[in-house]
Amino acid sequence: MKKSLNEIAQYLGGTVSGDGSVLIGGLATLDDAGEGTLTFLANPKYAAKVATTKASAVLMGTGGNTHGKNAIFHPNPYLAFAKLLTLFYTAPAKPLGVLPGAFVAEGVKLGADVSVYPGASIGAGAVIGDRVVLHPGVVIYPGVVVGNDVTLHANVSVRERCRIGNRVTIHDGTVIGSDGFGYAPDGASYYKIPQIGIVIIEDDVEIGSNCVIDRAALEATRIRRGTKIDNLVQIAHNVVIGEDCIIVSQVGISGSTQLGNHVTLGGQVGVAGHIKIGENVMIGAKSGVAGNVEPNQVLSGIPVMPHRDWLRSAGIAPKLPEMKKTLSALEKRVAELEAKLAKGE
Repeated sequence: MKKSLNEIAQYLGGTVSGDGSVLIGGLATLDDAGEGTLTFLANPKYAAKVATTKASAVLMGTGGNTHGKNAIFHPNPYLAFAKLLTLFYTAPAKPLGVLPGAFVAEGVKLGADVSVYPGASIGAGAVIGDRVVLHPGVVIYPGVVVGNDVTLHANVSVRERCRIGNRVTIHDGTVIGSDGFGYAPDGASYYKIPQIGIVIIEDDVEIGSNCVIDRAALEATRIRRGTKIDNLVQIAHNVVIGEDCIIVSQVGISGSTQLGNHVTLGGQVGVAGHIKIGENVMIGAKSGVAGNVEPNQVLSGIPVMPHRDWLRSAGIAPKLPEMKKTLSALEKRVAELEAKLAKGE
């Protein structure tokens, strides 16, 4: 597929600088671009590369220096480039139907234009929407409801009665609706608390590979609209995650915790149970959250503190051995002075 610079600008809502008739057949980085490709500049620190790139055109922020190159100006070039990747490289796959080797139980309702690959299994009473793709090894337990335009990649499991919204993508090996970690002490042992709730994944959510989202003990663990979850994330029972949150790799969220909308948790953040994190909170990587967090904050550290305070304390940490040496020397001098004063010297 080739499109003129004018066509691309119109699609993006951008403005052309230079020859709008130039044809673009692909996208590339500033370093690797060649004739017939479009590259982009989102980070100003790479602005000098615009002068040397061999791309036929550059997508950049409004008013950027084109160095005489053809360009499209756009207020958000990073987002615009993502949309072009979708336009050029992600054509919808042709629906394949239920392929030999797939298992579909009695009473399953299948929507239009589905693709169910060999080795996929759909349990009794499940409802599968239109244009759903179930890759090999996907297991849909009985009573599950899956919306339209959903893609479940290889070896995803969706446990009994859980619900998946529209336009959801779940990557390889993730488990939706495993039992929550609930046990009642019984003397020296533990009695398993039946986990009879479900997981609800709302529309436009994407979940990475090898994540686990536990079913609720009673009602629902819920991931709200538009949230994006990276690989290797554990979300415990009865957690509620708000809209448009970003949960980065290896985060662990304990049971019954609630996240507001637009919360960002960096990699390996640990969150205690039964707490609330307000809207628009950002928490830096490897932080520990032990209590409620008010909205509109940027925090880091263990336990979390305002990010600037954490930066200052982190800057002090390498100096602690030298500070300890100095403190010990001062303690020794004070002790000597006190001894002299006691003798009346």
